[in-house]
Amino acid sequence: MSTIDGVDDGTVRELLATPRVWAVVGCSPRPDRDSHRIAALLRSRGNTIVPIHPQAEEILGERAYPTLAAAREDHAIDVVDVFRRSEEAGVHVDEAAQIGASAAWLQLGVIDVAAAERGRAAGLTVVMNRCPAIEYPRLAL
Repeated sequence: MSTIDGVDDGTVRELLATPRVWAVVGCSPRPDRDSHRIAALLRSRGNTIVPIHPQAEEILGERAYPTLAAAREDHAIDVVDVFRRSEEAGVHVDEAAQIGASAAWLQLGVIDVAAAERGRAAGLTVVMNRCPAIEYPRLAL
């Protein structure tokens, strides 16, 4: 599959098949929002979810943090899942590298090629313009 992110299916499969700690940036407390549903999906697949939302105290029964840096004080974060506009996503890719995450996942429609290049240069796996809800069944996980 040719994608804008250039990430092969094996890499995506490995990220989704192995339980990890996912910080969900822009995770909404509203159950009708995609970020809330995807966080719930990731958790149902055995991942630990760390919601990042500046005004929420709790989402999906988990303590919410205002920033990735604040969450990093309590969690070793593996994947930073970004539910922000494309023009706001780059700062979170940079933060992912700063907090020692191994991957940044930019959700469907979130595209920042320069941020992806910076992230990869910093050692991150960067998945861009994809959604786990689509990738799980597509990869038969």
